[in-house]
Amino acid sequence: MFFDKLKGEGSAASVPMPSWKEVALAWLGGVLAVAAIAQVENGLSLPLILGSFGASCVLVFGFPNLPFSQPRNVVVGHFLSSLIGLSFLALFGPQWWSLALAVGTAIATMMLTRTVHPPAGSNPVIVFLAQPAWSFLWFPTLTGALLLVLVALLYNNLTRSTAYPKYW
Repeated sequence: MFFDKLKGEGSAASVPMPSWKEVALAWLGGVLAVAAIAQVENGLSLPLILGSFGASCVLVFGFPNLPFSQPRNVVVGHFLSSLIGLSFLALFGPQWWSLALAVGTAIATMMLTRTVHPPAGSNPVIVFLAQPAWSFLWFPTLTGALLLVLVALLYNNLTRSTAYPKYW
């Protein structure tokens, strides 16, 4: 019975094939967002790029209407997940079980606050790998996420007929 579940239900893929225009818009949005964040980073000499922002670009430019792609989810999800990662690292040290608890706690916290942003679930892992100072919460996490959302607000509303965001 368990192995039968692993076969799947036989349903068709739930995401329809995007048009070439949608693909091109998502591609360009990702390019512009990462380029903008990297340019600000270079100009200010502050760390603003976070590895999970690449996955955030997939959502905000490829699927901007999803709940996971809304500005509140992007900014608060990244912030909370980094805060949790930093807290667990500070309290318990770089232990495998502390990392596991940090990831699980980040997932639960995003769910309870209705700010789930799947790419942010990797922030505790990034924190444990890099072992940064508390300033990581502000640079790159919060500032980078805010810049990403700013680019998404401008770009998605200039290039699409639908409004972005769907909600705050």
